[in-house]
Amino acid sequence: AGVAVMSDKPMTASLAEARELADLVAQAGRPYALTYTYSGYPLVREARARVAAGAIGTVRKVVVEYPQGWLAGPAEGKQAEWRVDPARSGAGGCIGDIGVHAFQLAEFITGLRVTRLLADLAAVVPGRALDDDCSILLRFDNGARGVLLASQIEVGELNGLRIRVYGDKGGLVWRQETPNELTLHSIDGRTEIVRAGDASLGSDARARSRTPGGHPEGYLEAFANLYRDFAAQLRGEPAPFLPDAAEGLRGMAFIETAVTASRDNAGWVDLTI
Repeated sequence: AGVAVMSDKPMTASLAEARELADLVAQAGRPYALTYTYSGYPLVREARARVAAGAIGTVRKVVVEYPQGWLAGPAEGKQAEWRVDPARSGAGGCIGDIGVHAFQLAEFITGLRVTRLLADLAAVVPGRALDDDCSILLRFDNGARGVLLASQIEVGELNGLRIRVYGDKGGLVWRQETPNELTLHSIDGRTEIVRAGDASLGSDARARSRTPGGHPEGYLEAFANLYRDFAAQLRGEPAPFLPDAAEGLRGMAFIETAVTASRDNAGWVDLTI
């Protein structure tokens, strides 16, 4: 219809729909973006910039985990019935709800692409049709190894998204529940804690910081940063870090590949778009 669209993730309910939508977006030539929320955090942008600048060297290992506990029991009464219903949610449960966030964050910060995966997905709660617990091994296009853990049955966990990236010169750690701190480790034993609002931040992270250092800034501001990027795109300005249709397509391919590989006990499989 010629209307610019910003959508929540995942892009669609199925990979076939995602391919169709990506074609429509290309034909329409109008902006389309996805709210992969965590890519809007200032220190996630800073982590990406530092990896790209070689601060931790060549990436060797990525560990990303997203534990929650709110679906350890029945989904009824939690505004979650649709999330466990394949007719409304698609083929993925936990993997489509939060696992795809972890996948996107790993690729976003490292600048690498997952090429192969080995998936073990389970519906742990009796009677549940879709997965609520996911363990996935990853291989990246530079040869790095990765581990992705996503679960909604880990009692006591709230929204514990955390990523660790290790290179041959150092490593970094970022946690969503303490989003204003980025920890950087050096191979010589030094550890640096970078905070939101620090003068040492790169230009993109500074532009995405809205409050003075020490003031809480997080989830809602991250959405706002994505919306601001989208507004820039509508004005014809560059927004290079805004998740687009191609990124949405990768997310849907990740979901369906993992679901199918786990169901079929297929072992290592290629991630093809």
